[in-house]
Amino acid sequence: MAEENKVTLYGMWASPYVKRVELALRLKGIPYEYVEEDLRNKSPLLLKLNHVHQKVPVLVHNGKPIVESLVILEYIDETWETGPRLVPKDPKFASGQALCKRCMRAWSQLSCQNQWRRTRLNHETSD
Repeated sequence: MAEENKVTLYGMWASPYVKRVELALRLKGIPYEYVEEDLRNKSPLLLKLNHVHQKVPVLVHNGKPIVESLVILEYIDETWETGPRLVPKDPKFASGQALCKRCMRAWSQLSCQNQWRRTRLNHETSD
């Protein structure tokens, strides 16, 4: 039964798109396994799960891979009703959904920039 609801996220630490999905999983309270991918040397499993684009993030739920971060967010919303909605359900809020997506992109970019600064600062102080 535990394997039936297993959630695995394939990603890379510096990807804002992966961070977007990680945040969504945490907001919804969904337990997941994280698998770090080396995008310079992609694993055969990543190539199998996302054979078209061969990139991260890839969310695997019940053995079914879902790709593209915004598609993954919609899938999470449709599959798990617990926690806050990630994207509006009502079509009359379509512009709100676009705004929500823009906010998520901005947060992801800011998160990525902050991570880059911390990594750079850590590298400079270790010299």
